[in-house]
Amino acid sequence: MHRRSVVVAALLLAAAGLAAAQAAWPAKPITMVVPFPPGGLADIVARPVAEAMSRDLGQPVVIENRGGAGGGIGMALVSKAPADGYSVLLSLSSLTVIPEADVVLGRAQMFAPNSLRPIARFTADPTVLAVRADAPWKTVKDFVEDAKKRPGAINYGSSGNYGTMHVPMEILSQDAGIKLTHVPFTGAGPAVVALLGGQIDAVSSGPATVLQHVKAGKLRVLAHWGNGKLDALPDVPSLKAAGYNAEYAQWSGLFIPAATPEPVAQRLRAAARAAAMDAKVKEVILNAGSPILYQDTPEFEKYVQADARRMSEVVKKIGKVE
Repeated sequence: MHRRSVVVAALLLAAAGLAAAQAAWPAKPITMVVPFPPGGLADIVARPVAEAMSRDLGQPVVIENRGGAGGGIGMALVSKAPADGYSVLLSLSSLTVIPEADVVLGRAQMFAPNSLRPIARFTADPTVLAVRADAPWKTVKDFVEDAKKRPGAINYGSSGNYGTMHVPMEILSQDAGIKLTHVPFTGAGPAVVALLGGQIDAVSSGPATVLQHVKAGKLRVLAHWGNGKLDALPDVPSLKAAGYNAEYAQWSGLFIPAATPEPVAQRLRAAARAAAMDAKVKEVILNAGSPILYQDTPEFEKYVQADARRMSEVVKKIGKVE
């Protein structure tokens, strides 16, 4: 056989093998990395979504909690994983903050912003300011006035520096002219446990993380970082309504390594869409306090890009945090 014919035949066989491999995908379980400990919004969203995607894909989608560095450790893990569709990320909005925070801190980026591809957004909630039910503050104005009288005396917990619980409190602090003490944890779950136990005074978190404790009479929500009313907490005012120019949304979404083959990416996109539309998924997440606000890949890509630009400016204002 002519050498050129041999090369062409080999290329055709390789292409056929690749097509067959992609057609058979998924052929094994898929790992869904949640870059925070159990108990926070990412974990609350990931579990019903993973279950629904498992049914759609015909393979188990297994949750792996990899907390640390405000979510950066788990995000970096998936960004560097083989781009074969078997490692996916259920992330929060800190994904758009961490690369810029690395720049501000003068350290190597844990992951490049373009190393992860957005696939689907599931939720997008304003964070809420929660304190214990026995705290002396009945309104956010009470909280701010006390903080002005006692700079640094009031502390709050977060999921880590520049994370989705740290950034909104910095936005409020800057606008209100107050100084609070930041206590970072590995995730929202441990921070809320510390709040309930009296180790810290407040948290800013997604409604889903604190709603059960509000209903149980253990926590009180003073305000939220959104516009209008929250369905889960309709009597809670926004910070804007209380006179503060503070706004922040904590969203959750599915990401994959950027180099994932397009047929695999599209299959994951379809499974994510089916999960977002699944009645059981909607019910579980709504009952937790976060309604599904789904965005498909094109819309979510634009949303992430816009959020990254806005958060870049916020992080620069926050400056270096050790």
